[in-house]
Amino acid sequence: MFATTRSYLDHNATTPVRPAVAEAMLRALQMPGNPSSVHNEGRAARGAVEQAREQVAALCGAKASNVVFTSGGTEANATILSPGLSDCSGARDCVRAPVTLLLYSASEHPCVRDGHRFPAGQAEAIPVDGEGLVDLGWLAERLARFAAEKPAERALVSVHLANNETGVLQPIAEIVAIVRQYGALVHSDAVQAAGKIAIDINALGVDALTLSAHKIGGPKGVGAIVFRTGALELADKPLRGGGQERGWRAGTENLPGIVGFGVAAEEAGKALATEATRLAGLRDQLEARLVALAPDTAIFGAKAPRLPNTCAFATPGIKAETALIMLDLAGVALSSGSACSSGKVRRSHVLTAMGVDPVMSEGALRASLGWTTCEADIDQFIAAYAKTLAANPNRKVQAAA
Repeated sequence: MFATTRSYLDHNATTPVRPAVAEAMLRALQMPGNPSSVHNEGRAARGAVEQAREQVAALCGAKASNVVFTSGGTEANATILSPGLSDCSGARDCVRAPVTLLLYSASEHPCVRDGHRFPAGQAEAIPVDGEGLVDLGWLAERLARFAAEKPAERALVSVHLANNETGVLQPIAEIVAIVRQYGALVHSDAVQAAGKIAIDINALGVDALTLSAHKIGGPKGVGAIVFRTGALELADKPLRGGGQERGWRAGTENLPGIVGFGVAAEEAGKALATEATRLAGLRDQLEARLVALAPDTAIFGAKAPRLPNTCAFATPGIKAETALIMLDLAGVALSSGSACSSGKVRRSHVLTAMGVDPVMSEGALRASLGWTTCEADIDQFIAAYAKTLAANPNRKVQAAA
């Protein structure tokens, strides 16, 4: 029988919609105009879209004119990770070297690892170390070799700002410094990082980053590509038609979704400084109590910089599938990693890339906190996990703290 109270610790999969977002979306649903229409109703709808564009841009230090709305992070990534992407950086007369090689980190979300538009022979994974950080030496060597072999072509490097499973933060500025030596372009999937840490696209130096509304308390089904400048071009865009979104993404804009995205971005930005500290405290408490309960529990990526809200862990002898069911029955919602695998529990490619023992990775779980999380949620999780451990005859449970 299900518990009567629920503790939702799966914010990296999706964050509950913020009240202000729901209210704004309801108002947008009642707006009759098409944002492309020139009459009063259309102009009102266009104004709502542009206000949201400014709100999303502010969350990552970008210009509003460089924000392109999409149906989500997956479409945003698939669009930008396309062969033929080019950049002229504002020069009047230049030869646009097309992108013909994609290098992505081995721990990327599946929508980057498997969702790009490059042929199999033109996409390679950048290795990561035991903490999940990219191998900068390998990246520099591969880019140098490509530049020497194909000087008239260009590489595109895609490394997420924060890993969705472990929360590990990548050294994007260092990656950009390496990439620029070889004339390559840089993209970063910032879906998990947005609203959890401060983001400044100009300080990072990436050419583009991608976002998703439902990771910051906005609605599902809307995302964005954010460009650092307006210099990137792509002839073969996935969705062509009416010319919306500067031609990058045709189709009538999802007005309620975009409005909700904008409000979520503004709300997340306002709370960023205090929320990061609060969530880091709750996460540290969760991890300390986990280890007190089961000292052999491994916290993945613990020695690397991480998001303040994410804890990926495994306890020997505990299978993820069994644990998730028991925790759910006890009123606790966790995940075994990415939520984009049709509800299946499978071995994490992220942990595989990090060299985690296969047996250990079978028990990998992820607790991810957010704006609804409080200390009572941590209490409920620890109590539920203690019962999960006790149900395993091969384990001895420590006194729960």
